[in-house]
Parts: sequence; C-alpha cells; structure tokens
Amino acid sequence: MTIGVKTVHRPDHEVSYLRATVKGMALTFSHLFRPKVTMQYPEQTSAPDWTISNRWRGTHRMLTDEQGRSKCVACGLCPQICPANCIKLVPGEDEEGNRYPLIYEIDEFRCVFCGYCQEVCPEEAIHVGVHYENAEYDRDRFVYDLERLCAQTHPVSTLWDPSDPKGE
Repeated sequence: MTIGVKTVHRPDHEVSYLRATVKGMALTFSHLFRPKVTMQYPEQTSAPDWTISNRWRGTHRMLTDEQGRSKCVACGLCPQICPANCIKLVPGEDEEGNRYPLIYEIDEFRCVFCGYCQEVCPEEAIHVGVHYENAEYDRDRFVYDLERLCAQTHPVSTLWDPSDPKGE
C-alpha cells in the first residue's frame, strides 16, 4: 500500500479573504437564532428531546435472589475477562457446597465500562446500569464492594438481548 501525498499550492496572485470571512461570520450569527440545546443540569435532569440510551453503560449493580443474597456464584469469569483488571473476587464455599463471593470489589476508577463482565456472567448477576450520577467526595468511595453493589437499585443496561443474538 503506497502513501499518497497531496501538495497544496498557495495562490501566487493577490487574494482577498473578505468573502470567506463574511461567510464565516454569517454562519456564526445564524447560530444566534437557533433554538438552545443547553440543559440546566442539576435543576433539570431530562428534556422532552433528551433521554439516555438504554444501552448506556454506567455504574455497576449486582442482582440479588429472593433471600437478598447476591446471585454471584464466584466462578471467576468476570475478573478474568476484565481488560482493566478492576474486579477483585475471592470465592468461598458454604457447608452445602454452594459457592459465593467472600470479597467482590469493583474499582470504578479503573473500569472502562466495557460491559464484558455482564456478558460473560453465567448467572446474569453483575450488570452495568444506566446510572450516571456517581460523584463522590472521597476516592475510596469509588471502590464498590459486594454490599454496595447489591444495594444499587437503578435500572440495568441492555447491552444485548440473548434471545436476539444479531441485535435486530
């Protein structure tokens, strides 16, 4: 594959840039009369023509079963597939042989919100949600432990529907 080089020559006669300047100013002034798209965020959280996509990937959430325990079986697939290495999982086992996470932490600072953890989970326990307001005053609050992940109540993202693998 060859690389093409385009050479641009400057005009060799006297050129007036007045026409280009006037066209640029006309475009700038035309924006003054267009409708405004700015949303006053803390007071106004949504507008009729603005919604978050249901595929938005935001803060994580761990789904729970009927007893309030996390659905996670500590299989170890999510920390293995995570490209940012932000998931820490320590598995445990109870007397009946059921696996559960002793420690499950997600560092939201390191996370790239790719959604691989949601896609690889065989129990559909971990999800990325559509929540985007996750400001904190302390850096330590961005490490979500199992208790905090289970306490999240925001809706989850629909990255893809397993019943529709082609996404149609």
